[in-house]
Amino acid sequence: MASVLIALGGNVGDVRTIFRKAISNICGMTQAGLVARSSDYETPPVGDIPQDNFINAVIEIDTQLDPHALLFTLHRIEHKFGRNRAAEGHWGPRPLDLDMIAYDDVVMLKPELMLPHPGATQRAFVLVPLAEIAPERVIAGKTVAEHLAKLSTEGIVKLPDLD
Repeated sequence: MASVLIALGGNVGDVRTIFRKAISNICGMTQAGLVARSSDYETPPVGDIPQDNFINAVIEIDTQLDPHALLFTLHRIEHKFGRNRAAEGHWGPRPLDLDMIAYDDVVMLKPELMLPHPGATQRAFVLVPLAEIAPERVIAGKTVAEHLAKLSTEGIVKLPDLD
């Protein structure tokens, strides 16, 4: 079994409901066990495109799928919830974004998949929820908490739990 960290994001539609359904799909379609789920956080958008704030969260799963099969499945789930990667702009609005942050300690540098995720350690919107569930997890040579300590968390708000 591999321990995998997956970041969830979105800002179109009922994102928190989409997250709940997407997590169920991830576990079902990958035969994975959900190890941990962060709270949801409202975060400001990145880039120059005027758009609504995002909701972000992170989950940890245990799965037997290899990284490429897992990526393929994550992209299928994004599509199921209305994401069209080919038609959207970089940093643009989307109902669901699923990024594999880390797959055990695998280091992979391929055009279709880079592990650990190359931008994760510079993105507070990923590290804040990740620090909630795995502050001591080592990614790119430092703990999540160490990476987060170097970034501003301005504008990131923890949302109340849904009942």
